[in-house]
Amino acid sequence: MTSLPLRTLRVAAPVAAVCLALLVVNGASARNPFTADELKDMDAKLTASAKRGYDLWYGARADMANNGLACANCHPDGSATNPQTFPKFMPSFDRVAAYREMINWCIENPQGGKALDPNSADMIALESYSYYLHRGVPIDTGLQTRQTAGPTPKNARGLNVPGTGIGFDKK
Repeated sequence: MTSLPLRTLRVAAPVAAVCLALLVVNGASARNPFTADELKDMDAKLTASAKRGYDLWYGARADMANNGLACANCHPDGSATNPQTFPKFMPSFDRVAAYREMINWCIENPQGGKALDPNSADMIALESYSYYLHRGVPIDTGLQTRQTAGPTPKNARGLNVPGTGIGFDKK
């Protein structure tokens, strides 16, 4: 075993002393990652994205469909979307696919619309809405035939927004 050169010890010792002093000054525990105000701000931004996703889910973007369908026609309250089960093998793709690919497949095929940029704010909003509804639903990834149950919304459409007064969405 070789010993460290004296020069290395002269440099390393002060660095170690500073690190130890910082640990003692800061205490054994670190600060919480975020303050209550920071968490409130982050939650507000996530909720805003989910609300935008809700609007898109129910047909706010005309180019997402050319036949009058919206995501909600087949998936009211995000039912049967099971975003928490993605990525998973999709027989229609013959490969493992991500949730946003499935969203675009639905937009292009049943809805006859134009696919969204996978990294766009609108795609993230659709994912935000769907994942928001599925909070707390157990993750069970795998085959398409093994799906988890849809969410059980706590209010009319799963997101606390006022009704439109149209059809089933009566105020």
